Amino acid sequence: MKSRGVECATTVAKSWTDNAPSPKALSEQAHMRDPLSYRIKKFLLGSPLNRHTLGHQRLKKRYALGVLSSDPISSSAYGTEQILVGLIPVFGLMAFSLLMPMTAVVLVILVIITLSYRNVISTYVHFGGAYIVARENFGTVTAQLAAVALIIDYIVTLAIQAAAGVAAIISAFPELSPYKLPMVVGIIVFLAFGNLRGVKEAGKVFALPTYFFIISMFTVFLIGIYRDITGTLPVLETDVPGTLPLGEEQGLLTAAAIFMLLRAFANGGSSLTGLEAISDGVGLFEKPEYKNARRTLVIMATILGTLVLGISYFAHKIYAMPYADESPTVISQVAQTILGESALGQAFFYLVQAATMLILFAGANTTFSAFPIVVNYAALDGYLPRWLTKRGHKLNFSNGILVLSGSALVLVFITGASVSFLVAFYALGVFTAFSISGLGMAKYNLTHKESYWKAKFVINAIAGSVSVLVVIIFAVVKFSQGAWVVLMVTPILVASFLRLHKRYEAEKQALQIRKEQERATSITRHDVTVLVDSVDLATVGAVRYARSLKPRTLHAVHFVLDDVKAEQIKEAWMANHALDDVPIEFIDCPDRRLPNAAVDYALRVTQQSDVELTLLLPRRAYRGALGRLLHDQTAEEIARPISQLARTVATIVPFDIDKLISGEISPEPKVDVPVSKPTAPVRTQSKWSSNNEEISHYEEKMMPIGNIQWRKRAHVVGKVTAIRPASMASAPTLEVEIWDESGGVTLQFLGRREIAGLEVGSTLVAEGMVGEHNGALTILNPSYEIQV
Repeated sequence: MKSRGVECATTVAKSWTDNAPSPKALSEQAHMRDPLSYRIKKFLLGSPLNRHTLGHQRLKKRYALGVLSSDPISSSAYGTEQILVGLIPVFGLMAFSLLMPMTAVVLVILVIITLSYRNVISTYVHFGGAYIVARENFGTVTAQLAAVALIIDYIVTLAIQAAAGVAAIISAFPELSPYKLPMVVGIIVFLAFGNLRGVKEAGKVFALPTYFFIISMFTVFLIGIYRDITGTLPVLETDVPGTLPLGEEQGLLTAAAIFMLLRAFANGGSSLTGLEAISDGVGLFEKPEYKNARRTLVIMATILGTLVLGISYFAHKIYAMPYADESPTVISQVAQTILGESALGQAFFYLVQAATMLILFAGANTTFSAFPIVVNYAALDGYLPRWLTKRGHKLNFSNGILVLSGSALVLVFITGASVSFLVAFYALGVFTAFSISGLGMAKYNLTHKESYWKAKFVINAIAGSVSVLVVIIFAVVKFSQGAWVVLMVTPILVASFLRLHKRYEAEKQALQIRKEQERATSITRHDVTVLVDSVDLATVGAVRYARSLKPRTLHAVHFVLDDVKAEQIKEAWMANHALDDVPIEFIDCPDRRLPNAAVDYALRVTQQSDVELTLLLPRRAYRGALGRLLHDQTAEEIARPISQLARTVATIVPFDIDKLISGEISPEPKVDVPVSKPTAPVRTQSKWSSNNEEISHYEEKMMPIGNIQWRKRAHVVGKVTAIRPASMASAPTLEVEIWDESGGVTLQFLGRREIAGLEVGSTLVAEGMVGEHNGALTILNPSYEIQV
C-alpha cells in the first residue's frame, strides 16, 4: 500500500516539490481572428483608442472663443441675406431701408439672450445647456421638449452650415453651381468620417477658422468705412438677371405688410443660432470655469453683433441683392464690392471667401460634439435608446454621430441643400431652447433667491418671454414654408421619448431585487437535460459540460422524427461507454415541431416550483456561407421559446467543426502523464532555502514583470487590468492583476476587499515575495504605491 502511494506521487505531479514545471508570469493569449467587418472598420478609422485616454482638454479663453464660437459667428454669414430674402419680394428697394431697423431688433434680442445665458453659465457649470436647465427646474417632461428642440437645432445646423459653406465656394467659383448638392453631401460625409476617426472639437486647430474669418471681415469693414467716407463705395445694379424679383413699395401698417415683416424678422433670427454653445461647453474652460466662460460669451456676442451690424450696413449701402440660386451670396457681394476689381482686391476677396467657407464648415463640425452629448444625456435618463450612450472605436459617441449625419443628409436631399428652405426648420428649434432656458433660469432665481436674484429674474424672464414670442411668430409666419413639419414632429418625438422612458422604467422595476428575493440565490433541485440529435463528439462534449454543472439528475432526450434514426441513436448511445451513466429518453414528435416539443418537455419537468431545468443544446458550428447553406439553425430555434419560460434555461454548447476538419483542434486532447519506476522516498533539502544564499527583505531594482522569479522578491510596475474582491460570504481577500509589456502577475492582499483610490486602469508599483497560486506567479501582500 505504501509503495502504491509513492507510485501515485511520482506518477502525477501535484505540487512544486514533485518536479513539476515552475510557475510563470501571466502572458498574452492568442486572440480570435478579427471578423471582416472589424478589419474594414479598423482600416477606415484606424486603431481603436484605449479607454484610459478618455478626457477633455481645458481651454484658455482665446482658444475657447475660437473653438466654441464658430457656430454662432458663422451665422452672420447668412443672417442678413435671409432678412433681405423676406423683404425684397414684398417691399422692393424699400427693403434696404427696413434692413437696419430689422437688424437693430435682432441685436436687442442678442443682448437679452446673452445676459440670460450669463446666468445659466454661473449656475450650471457642466455640459447640457437648455436640457439640464429644463430637467432641473421643470422636470423630465419639459426637458424632453428641450432635447427635441436641441436635436432639431443641431441637425438643421449641420445641414445649413454645410450648404452655406458650399454657397461661399460657388460664389467664388460660379462654374461649380451644378454640383451644389453633391458637394454638400460630400462635406457632411467628410465631417462625419473625420469625427468617427476621432477629430476633437476641443482641438486648438478649430480656433483658426474663427479668427481668420473675424480678421478678414473686420478688414473688409475698415476698407468699406474708408471708401464710404471718401465716397468711392459703389452701388450695385438691382435688376441683374438671377436676383430675386423686386416687389412694389407699400405701406407698413397693412396686415400683409406686418406679416411679411414678421417673416423677415423670423429669417433674421437665424443670426442668433449657436448662442448656447458657450453654456453647453463650460466644462471645457480652464478654472474658474464659469468666470472664463462668461467673459468669453460676452466677447463672442460682441463680435457676432458687430459682424451682423457691419454686413447689414454695407448690404444696405451697396444694394446687395440676394440671388434665387443663393450665389453669389450677400456677404460675398459686400466683400467683392468693397475690395474692388484690382488684383490685390480680388486676391483678398478669395481669402475672405475661404475664411467664410472654413468658419461655416467649422460651425457645422461643432454639431458632432454637441449633438452626441445631448442625446447621451437623454439616453442616460432613459428617454432615448441606451445604445446612444456607448462610446465607439475612437471613444466618441459614434452612434450619435451616425444619427446626426444621416438625419442631416435626409434634410439636405429634401430641401435640395437650399439655405432659404433650411432656415424654415432652423430658428424654431433654436428659440424653443432659448425660451426653456430663460424661463427655467427665471424659476431657478425665484426658487433659490441667491444674490441679485431679482435682477437676474427680470433678465431671464424677459429673455424667456421674448423667445416664446419669437417662437409663436416663427410658427405662424413660417408655417407654410416648413415650420409645420417641426410643429408636427416635436410632439410626436416628445411622446415617443416619454413612452420609451416608461418602457425602461417597467423593465427596471421588473428586474429590481426585492427584499424577499435577496437570499433566493439557489434552488433546491437543479436538473440538466441534453437534447440529442446524433451521437458524436459534439454530444459527448455537451454531456461532459453537463456533468460539470453537478445536477441532481442528468438525462438525455431525443425527439423522434424518424424511427430508423432514433434506433440508430439508441444503439450508438448504448455502445458508447462515455455515456453509460446518462439515461436517454425518446419522445415522440409527430408534427415535427421541435421548439414546441422542447417547450412541452420543459413545462412537464418543471411542474414543481422547486425544480430548475437547464437544457443543453449541442450546436455544431460551421463557418462561412457554405456552412450556413448546408446546415440549419435548429438550436437557436429551440432556445428562443425556451428562454421565455420560468425556471428554465436553454444553453447552446458550440462545437467548431471547421477547426476539427482543419486539424486546429484534436478530437480528444492528449494528456501527457509522466511515468517513472517506483522508488523509495528520498529526503531532500527544502527548496525554500539555498546554499549560502542571502535572503533579501526588499528588492530595490525595478524589473519587467516577465522577468520575475518564483521564491524571489520582485519590484514591478504595471497597469491594473483586473480587480477581484472576494465574496461577502468568504474571508476578505483582494486579487489585483497588473501587466506591463513583458507579462502580468497577480497581487494578492489578505484581510481586505478594496484599496482606496485603486481602479482598473491605474498604474500600480508593487514589491514583495513571489509565490504561486493555481500555477501562476503571485505576489502575496506586497507593499504598493498608486501612481497618479
